Amino acid sequence: MRKTLSIVFGLLFVLFAAFQYNDPDPEIWVPIYGAAAVACFMAWAGVGRWWFFAGMAGLYFVATWYQWPSRFEGFLFNELGMRSLNIELAREAGGLGICAAVMVLFAVLTRNSVRL
Repeated sequence: MRKTLSIVFGLLFVLFAAFQYNDPDPEIWVPIYGAAAVACFMAWAGVGRWWFFAGMAGLYFVATWYQWPSRFEGFLFNELGMRSLNIELAREAGGLGICAAVMVLFAVLTRNSVRL
């Protein structure tokens, strides 16, 4: 299960990073999603320890909290444009939250795996 999830999420994060090409600040978001993709591929290869994924989750949770808008107006997935700054901040925080949740998942899955 860990290997399947790590490939799926790893490819998803590569796709997230690729979608940042037209973002106003891709130099921030490509490395964020790229680091999540690398961590997923580390989980696939079995080289990541549980504390590494827990630390990554902590960083992503802090970034999510920091990025969260002062007034939540939703995500508005039916629009591609940015209607307000709060919607854009919510979308960015949502992406960071997805990264955090996946890192927690891999921390749990690698914590329960036996190393030889």
